[in-house]
Amino acid sequence: MAKENPMKEQMGRTRNRRSRYSVDIGDLHSLCETNYLRLLRVFPGYETNNSVEITADHLTLVFDVVERTRYTTLFRVTQRGQQGLPAMNLDLRLYHDASMAEIVAFQRHRHLEGRYDYPNPNMYQRDEKIQQNRYLAEILELCLAEGRLTTDFTSWMPSGHE
Repeated sequence: MAKENPMKEQMGRTRNRRSRYSVDIGDLHSLCETNYLRLLRVFPGYETNNSVEITADHLTLVFDVVERTRYTTLFRVTQRGQQGLPAMNLDLRLYHDASMAEIVAFQRHRHLEGRYDYPNPNMYQRDEKIQQNRYLAEILELCLAEGRLTTDFTSWMPSGHE
C-alpha cells in the first residue's frame, strides 16, 4: 500500500484553512461600537432633526433619519462627489441599547452575511460586512477631521445656549 506524500497532505489542509474566512465577532462589535460613537459626534442632533449635510474634501455627505423606533434609528447616508460620479448610498442602523452602528444596506444590496464563500453570485468579498463597516468608519473619521457642517447648527442647541 502506497503511503501518500506528507507534504502534499499538509498543503491540502493549509489550502482548506485559507479557503474558509472566519468572522472575528470581537473586531466587528468593536468597530460597530466605535462607529456608533463617531456618528453621535458627527450628527449630535439626530434625535430632534431629520437631516444634516457635511462637506469634507470635495465630498458632500447627507445624513437623513429615515426611521426612529424605541431602540433603533435608521439613517440613509448619501455621498455626492465630483460631477459625473454616481452618488453612493448606504443605510445605517443605530442600535441604542447595544450602542452599535452597522451598515444594513449598501448601494441597494441588503442583508449581508457575516462571511461569504468566494467566488459568489454577487462577487462579495469573504469579509464584505466588515469591509463595509470599515468604510463607514473612514467616512465618519473624514467628517470629524475635515468636515464642515452646512446645516444650521443653532437649531440643535438647547434653548439658552445660543
